[in-house]
Amino acid sequence: MLVKNNFNLYTKLREKFKFFSYESYNIFIEKDNIRFSFCFNLSDRYIFNPSYNIPFNEYINYDKLNEENFIENVVFNIGMAELVSYWKSACPQYVYIIPKHLTNEQIEWWKNLYFNGLGEFFWLNNIKTNKNDFMTIETSGDKVLLKNLNLHYSQKTIVPVGGGKDSVVSMELLKNHKNILPFAINPTTPVFNTIEAAGFNKDNFFITYRYLDPLLFDLNKKGFLNGHTPFSSIVAFNSLLAAHLTNSKYIALSNEASSNEPTVPDSTVNHQYSKSILFENDFRNYVSNYINDELNYFSFLRPLSELQIAKLFSKFEHQYNAFKSCNVGGKNNIWCCSCAKCLFTYIILSPFITQTKMKEIFGKNIFDDDKLKNELDKLSGVENIKPFECVGTVEEVNIALQSLDDNEVINKPLLQHYRNSISANTNYIKLSDYDFQKINENNFLPDDFKTILINALKSI
Repeated sequence: MLVKNNFNLYTKLREKFKFFSYESYNIFIEKDNIRFSFCFNLSDRYIFNPSYNIPFNEYINYDKLNEENFIENVVFNIGMAELVSYWKSACPQYVYIIPKHLTNEQIEWWKNLYFNGLGEFFWLNNIKTNKNDFMTIETSGDKVLLKNLNLHYSQKTIVPVGGGKDSVVSMELLKNHKNILPFAINPTTPVFNTIEAAGFNKDNFFITYRYLDPLLFDLNKKGFLNGHTPFSSIVAFNSLLAAHLTNSKYIALSNEASSNEPTVPDSTVNHQYSKSILFENDFRNYVSNYINDELNYFSFLRPLSELQIAKLFSKFEHQYNAFKSCNVGGKNNIWCCSCAKCLFTYIILSPFITQTKMKEIFGKNIFDDDKLKNELDKLSGVENIKPFECVGTVEEVNIALQSLDDNEVINKPLLQHYRNSISANTNYIKLSDYDFQKINENNFLPDDFKTILINALKSI
């Protein structure tokens, strides 16, 4: 992605639009669904009304609908997570939170999420700011939403599914050991395909529908600011509501250790900030302090590298034609084969799946495409900045690439380019020496979930 010199635009918009306010939220609990919506106000000039709809299925615990304080608390916080997508269009200095009161600690928590979650947005728009100056949050609500106690959840586990290889591994490893329920926001065809390949169907799958206000897209077309926001934080708060409504104690994400690596070296700019261990820790503390300390949110794959996940995934051949890790093509159930995410996925799986099978999965051998040289340079560290995508570490990419020396790929244009580009004295551990049994201890897995993961690694 190219850096746009939008700092002057940022300054002009902040002068024109002085404030952004979270006006209200509405919750409608009906016989077959729960709906909720928000009202955001951009300086009395534009009003946004994003909304949600959750259709009920057999997994809904209707007793949990009576715990209205919890539902109200989580929905209010979903609104807090949503507002940054609309705020960023003009980046007003002042943000007013009207529906509920926030403590000073909560205000700092949200500023931290917004600032770090917008790191890519600020970087790519060339906006120079800092956490103290970019936003001032003021709260005028006088009602405090108290933490909910003694809600007594069952041992079920919500597993958010995105249609890529990571959530596939989580589903496949957990399904025979835990009572799990796949969950997705606005599921795409790959999401449906992967959950069905894992043995589930629409009747045992929890779906949330999220509707952005079309006005936001109109402002984008008019030249307002646009860019990446921390979507995984929206997933996090919505997963709390899904867990509550289905009486599930655990929420098992599929974020791996490599999501902690900054996209821009020696900075805090990380495309995957809201998938990182930093956010996971902060979110767990926020939930425990302000919402409920019985729900247990953690990333099941946090102890693993992308190489370990890829090797585990390679064992699930019934998922090969179901998954799509491509953000560009995933909505249409295809691999675009032209983006950094496709290239990374091809690289990381290639040591463990034959090139014949890889070509069947992707529809082509991506190593033939020399138009992806620049993306390869970013992934392998030849370029200083990684792609702004959910990809693995530079080290993982190089270990995988340097293991590809068989006749099927040795003379492919991209691999020839790689060998000509990478420094001769850049040494990485050989894949044959890689410790696939190693567990990264910086994680929040309950012991029984960790045991499942350790046993799975023993089989690869």
